This record gives sequence, structure tokens and C-alpha cells, in this order.
Amino acid sequence: MAETHSLQDLRQQASIAAKVFVQRDYTTGTICQFQTKFPSELETRIDKQQFEETIRTLNNLYAEAEKLGGRSYLEGCLACVTAYTIFLCMETHYEKVLKKIAKYIQEQNDKIYAPRGLLLTDPIERGLRVVEITIFEDQSNGRIEGR
Repeated sequence: MAETHSLQDLRQQASIAAKVFVQRDYTTGTICQFQTKFPSELETRIDKQQFEETIRTLNNLYAEAEKLGGRSYLEGCLACVTAYTIFLCMETHYEKVLKKIAKYIQEQNDKIYAPRGLLLTDPIERGLRVVEITIFEDQSNGRIEGR
């Protein structure tokens, strides 16, 4: 049976075995969304439905961040009127959703990915180009866990 890992253990002790990159999906335009195609490298590590649920949730959160509405319009008007100094004392809707995304990724790492020897990297750290998933080696036997 594969040993479970904590997020702290992975970052400090485990060595990286591989990285998987989930690319942006441009089939419906330039809105920020990622492909839900399950990478074969993760087959022995995580359930396909769990992976797809994570990516779908991220896609929904990015759609929420980019949604235009009355609040976005008001933020834009206030920014123009105050020469953008309003943003020194106020968070934009986009920034609030980015914080929500960071929290979601942290929770997913803690509860689902780290115990399986995986680590999700926030797409904002990769310029919103990819979702990076790091695969760590199983330290108990020195090989990739699950193989």
C-alpha cells in the first residue's frame, strides 16, 4: 500500500519524479479555462472524476472572475474618477476570486493531491497558461508511487 504524504512533507522531503501540465483550452475563445482531458501520467495516482472535478471547479471560478456586470462597471468608473487610486484601498472582484482560487487549490492539495504524492500549482504562478501538477517519488522505496 502506498504511503500517504502531507503537503509539508512533499515540499520538504520528497524528490520530484515528473511534472504534468494541463494546457489552456482555447476552443471557446480566450476566456481562461483549462482542458479537462485526464493525463495518463496520473492514472495510478488519482481518480479521473476527481481530477475532472478539480479542473471544472477551477474553470468555473475563472469564469466567475472574468464575469462582467454592474460591479465590474462600477469598479471601472471609480477607477477612472480616482485615477486608479481607489485600488490602493479596495480589492477588485477579480482579485477576490483569485484569492478564492488560491484557497481552493490549497484545500485540494491538503485533502486530495498531497496524500497521493501530487502537488497542484496555482495557474497564476504560471501566467494562467497551465495547471502544473508535480508528481513526487515515493520515498519508502525510491520509485514513483503507484507503479
